[in-house]
Amino acid sequence: MESPPESLLPRRYQEEVFAKAQTENIIAALDTGSGKTLIGLLLIRWISTLETSKDKVIVFLVPKVALVEQQGNFITQNTPLRVIKLHGVLDIDLTDRVRWKKRFDHHDVFVMTAQIFLNILTHAIWSIDRVSLMIFDECHHTRKNHPYNGIMREYFQTPATACRPKIFGMTASPIWNPRDPIGSLTTLEANMDSKVIAVRAHLDELHNHSPKPVEIIKEYPPPEDSYTDYPSPTLWDYLQVFERRIWDELEIPWNALEIRYFSTFSNIGPYAASLFLHVELEQHILRIHDSYLGNVQSIDHAAEMGLPSQGQLKPPPVDFWQIQQIYVDFEELLFMDAPLATNVPLPLSLTWCTPKIRILVELLLAYHRPGFQGIVFVEQRQTATCLAQILPMIPELNSLFRCGALMGQGVNSDGIGKSIPAGHKDTLESFRRGDINLLIATSVAEEGLDFPACDLVIRFDPLAHMVGYVQSRGRARNKTSTFIVMIQKGDNAHLIRYQTLKTAEPEINKIYRSRHISEDGSSEDHFYDDEVEPADLVERERYVVESTGAVLTYDNSISLLNRLCSLVPRDPFTPQHVPKYSGDFETTIILPSSIPLSPDDLTFTGPLRRSKKEAKRAAAFIAVKKLHELNVFDDFLLPVSGSKGRETEDADGRPITDVSQVPVMLDVLVHDPWTTGRSLWIHPVYIDNRLVAGLVTGTRLPPVDVVCGKSVCTRPGRRLVFEDEDEPHKRRLMLEFTRLSIWLRVTARPLSLPTSLFLVPLTAFCEIDFDAMELLVAGPRGYSDWSVINEDDFDNLIIMNTNQFGRPYLLHNIRNDLTPMSKPPTGSTEDGHGNYHEYFVQKWTRKRWTARVPTDGPLVEVHLLPRSSDGLYNLHSETTTIPTMVHTASNGLVLPRDSCQWFAMSPNIREGYEVLPALCHRISDVYRAHRARFELGLPPIIDNLLVEALTLPCADMGYNNQRLETLGDSVLKLCTTVHLYNKYPHRHEGQLSILRASSISNRFLLARAKDIGLEAYVTSERHNVHTWRYVESVDKSLNPSADRCVCRRYPRRSLQDCMEAVIGASFLTGGIPMTLHTGTSLGLSFGGPIPWAIRYSRPPVACNVSQYFIDLENCLGYTFHRPELLVEAVTHPSICSGGSPYQRLEFLGDSLLDLVVLDYLFKKFPNATSHQLSLPRAKAVCSPSLASLAVRRLNLHRILLVNRMDLMEAIESYVPLLRSTTGKEIVERGWKYDPPKALSDVFESVMGAVLVDSAYNYDKTAAVVENSMEDILSALSPSIALDPVTTLRQWIAEAGCSKLSIEKRKRIHNGMESDGVAVLVHGTIVTGPILAASQSVSKFIASERALAVLKDSGRSHSLLQLCDCQEAKFRKDAVSTDDVVKNNVAGLKEADSIKEEDISYD
Repeated sequence: MESPPESLLPRRYQEEVFAKAQTENIIAALDTGSGKTLIGLLLIRWISTLETSKDKVIVFLVPKVALVEQQGNFITQNTPLRVIKLHGVLDIDLTDRVRWKKRFDHHDVFVMTAQIFLNILTHAIWSIDRVSLMIFDECHHTRKNHPYNGIMREYFQTPATACRPKIFGMTASPIWNPRDPIGSLTTLEANMDSKVIAVRAHLDELHNHSPKPVEIIKEYPPPEDSYTDYPSPTLWDYLQVFERRIWDELEIPWNALEIRYFSTFSNIGPYAASLFLHVELEQHILRIHDSYLGNVQSIDHAAEMGLPSQGQLKPPPVDFWQIQQIYVDFEELLFMDAPLATNVPLPLSLTWCTPKIRILVELLLAYHRPGFQGIVFVEQRQTATCLAQILPMIPELNSLFRCGALMGQGVNSDGIGKSIPAGHKDTLESFRRGDINLLIATSVAEEGLDFPACDLVIRFDPLAHMVGYVQSRGRARNKTSTFIVMIQKGDNAHLIRYQTLKTAEPEINKIYRSRHISEDGSSEDHFYDDEVEPADLVERERYVVESTGAVLTYDNSISLLNRLCSLVPRDPFTPQHVPKYSGDFETTIILPSSIPLSPDDLTFTGPLRRSKKEAKRAAAFIAVKKLHELNVFDDFLLPVSGSKGRETEDADGRPITDVSQVPVMLDVLVHDPWTTGRSLWIHPVYIDNRLVAGLVTGTRLPPVDVVCGKSVCTRPGRRLVFEDEDEPHKRRLMLEFTRLSIWLRVTARPLSLPTSLFLVPLTAFCEIDFDAMELLVAGPRGYSDWSVINEDDFDNLIIMNTNQFGRPYLLHNIRNDLTPMSKPPTGSTEDGHGNYHEYFVQKWTRKRWTARVPTDGPLVEVHLLPRSSDGLYNLHSETTTIPTMVHTASNGLVLPRDSCQWFAMSPNIREGYEVLPALCHRISDVYRAHRARFELGLPPIIDNLLVEALTLPCADMGYNNQRLETLGDSVLKLCTTVHLYNKYPHRHEGQLSILRASSISNRFLLARAKDIGLEAYVTSERHNVHTWRYVESVDKSLNPSADRCVCRRYPRRSLQDCMEAVIGASFLTGGIPMTLHTGTSLGLSFGGPIPWAIRYSRPPVACNVSQYFIDLENCLGYTFHRPELLVEAVTHPSICSGGSPYQRLEFLGDSLLDLVVLDYLFKKFPNATSHQLSLPRAKAVCSPSLASLAVRRLNLHRILLVNRMDLMEAIESYVPLLRSTTGKEIVERGWKYDPPKALSDVFESVMGAVLVDSAYNYDKTAAVVENSMEDILSALSPSIALDPVTTLRQWIAEAGCSKLSIEKRKRIHNGMESDGVAVLVHGTIVTGPILAASQSVSKFIASERALAVLKDSGRSHSLLQLCDCQEAKFRKDAVSTDDVVKNNVAGLKEADSIKEEDISYD
């Protein structure tokens, strides 16, 4: 590829090639700088307009990462098409199929490295027939096993009738082998399904636009044998005193260093060689220092905390310190006068350089002119680096040349670009801008990259092939440019090779320019260079997954195996998992034992082949094919792990509804029984076993019992039958009676809407007493005829004072001995007035109201009659009641009888309306629960539990689903884990973890909740008796579906909580068996309703286990039936004996412990909130707690099978400390311990083994777990202490200070710099930097110490002295803990997983 043309108007020779490209597949063979990219752009524009390109994409392929950005930017700037550039690790997550679909839906042109596109085809993310055009930049790479050729093999697998894409190749060097130009062209054309096309009609224009440079051979003398002026002994001489075993022990590849050192010495000279060696040593010394500092930090933590370190401090060999001192000494010699920007001495004598360098200096001086730009091509990376450093420091060149080095970074086997050092990126841009005028480059600059035309191009090292010759010469494309080839005197082989290339090029050009006249009318290539024997090529197989179209070939089989092994989880004590190959022409592959397969399925032997590499490919092909059959690879030939993006299917292959458009706040129709339709049902209402009223509505209600100060219940209803002519009147009567009664006893305000229920009086025969209703309705403002009132009405009759209308009283007595004119007794409320009349007039007279007080008639004693409660009721305990309503009559409250009205409401009806809000609330809850149970297919979950599970916190009922949600989360995790563990026996812990995460995620739960319509059963409304909610909706006539439904609004997240809460309710009702039924009804990945004991059977009789495990069985109190589970449970991944390590059982045990601990806390602390349950659970199942149990209770450290001495040493060093701790100490201060994770892992795996061995008997396994964790569990409580970080943050916040930060700071220890953690307030370090075994533990220690200092007002660093926040309010005591439990749980988890981003807080 060459620089984009200055003008986008094509020249005639470009139009000539473009015209050919429109009619057939071609390879444009044009010199560098002739504008091949513009032809490709014209082709992109043209093909994107064709109808045949609809729903297809254009793919632009490049061999190097740097070209992706360059070509993508060019296409973006010059077309309206949507362009995407792919080359980084974030771009190629092949598991995120949803993201890939969006990419292909929203982009027209894909610019990417070839390997990425080959992976896309391999895993059936896209297919060749959905591509309209493929452009291959530098297409001469389409040979052997290069990804270009792999893509074209897939192209040929697409039937020609299936509309293959158009092919357009671009190259300046179509012939790779000048000895066989015809063969090279034929192979390239066959591989590309294209014809090599050159310009024929407009050659003069082409030559004028792309002139060839003057070519010169410059000979230089051989290197000198010695450099007497250079200081001796050299760095190399000093390092020779160390034996080779020292370098091996330090893991420094001395042999490779030696080869490159002498190559640099011979090519450039002794100073450059020493410079190279010094830079290489620096990298290795820093690596060894970093490793040693990690050990020092662990020892420091142990010393500060009184803890054992994880292993002994292993300093580097004594010789290392001598090597380091030599390095330091030569740093002073090599850089003693160096300016900071160059880091090399000034000046540099040419006597320290080879004759070759001296000739190079002469050439540069001879050809320099204003505006000069040039490139020096070298073969090796260290040559480029050293030349770029030393050339500007040669006095003759210092003011003329500004140098930079450029080396290739390539791509890996996945097509991912390796990281480009910032300096290299800057060098490339600086050369393009002209800030650098001399570039020292490896072959990366030969092709593709966009460079300005150079005045001078020098081949410093020998030419290797025709492509390198043509491409590097093409950089010198000014009309006055010069191309110089440097050849050592007497090197006839190099001279002959150059002359052959120069002579052959014109002849080769003639070949491809005339070849079709009769028909008219990343990585460097050595990675793919191995030739495949024709016989082996014939025997190659190809495997296509029918369901997806994913393709397995010999070319991609090895990379697929490598990817599989790289994803297997491992701890720091386990080396990277890789396939092991043995044999030469018949290869055997052994996969890591951490892949959960039988030993037979981990070993594969391939067929006999004629080359070793082909034999490895053949064996890998067989392995991948078999692993696909075992479901280790999915149908896209990806290691099965579940997508990391937004999954479209659950773990069982069922589709997951897209909920991305579901709003944060939901507006839904919720089931509600209250309506007065054409049919009515009447339900008897009892209070304390007395029939008091009938509840009438249009729905047959479920019988309910409710405690709301009194014991209330309803019984099954019966249908009401009216005479046709009476029905309208009776309905109207019931409505008016109900509205009036609600005003009197509930709302204190009139109702405007018709009610959706009636509460009516009953006769002794359980019939509606319409006469009683007529009496009340006839006097809506009460009656004033007191002649009918007698002693039987005392404490039963409701009255109201006309001067205070709306305030109900209960008649207690009629005082015929008192009148309004009577004098109030001493000490009464009315005392101080001449008579009652005077008092009443003064009290009741208002601005617009004159009190109406009679002067005669008796007074009445009354109780103030409060209205109904707010509709709450006690859900779980019938013995705990809501306080009974109290009638008050303070100071003998009296009123004038003749200013009062009485209401014809019986005591039974009055009581009925007093409990009506709570009764309706309860009926609504039970009605929704019953409908959910029936319509969702739920098992018989206890009503109260199901009601609680469906009640949101915003309802403010005194109960909600948060406790059940917390429990259900753990139940969901375990049930999903057991199903995945058994459904996918050949998937390792990492794959199962990803599957589980997607099956319990909030998005998945929301999707399932929407699928089943769970939103229609959720209770979210608050019950406010002042606003009567049980009314007919005015919208029902417009929305018939709203019948027996009400509109509600609540957060989307509530559905996820309800899903988990229902799971928790079913677990409390019927354990795991009922939970499986519930989960299946809800669409969760539980594997169906069949109980585990039936689904996963085991041998009925216990087997004898090895004596090795007898003590463990005794400690557990459990006898195993399957001894192999015990072996697996204690086998660390470092054991490579062929058996499975404990990781899968650990995955199972993790979810088991989570549920057992939470179930224990849930039952022990029935009043604890969700957050108060989560905190102690987190403290019980964290790594320090489980490690202590592994040692103290089960002695697992004695039977753990490990093949790592450093891990065993780390464990043994921690055992004494863990043995000396108690459960209470671990729970309260577990954050200060950092034992090897293998101890907690093996505890989890053993518990997982018990669950499997017991045929998944949860109750039995839970008993074993609780027994093993007894002292830890007994130390847990909702008020458990917070960790120091959370305590410090809260104390500071309560004090009103906002300037606290916990930061990573450097600390000098024993002469070495290490990362510690410091606590700062207002920028002042209060304590630290603290060093510990991990940054997380360092934070806890630093926070604990900082809190003590800040609280001590006598210290200079107390908060009182440091803080000047305006809102500061200093408090000495620790603050309340309840509000920060959630933050504390997150803090605890840091002890198990250290994240760099968590080190600093503001």
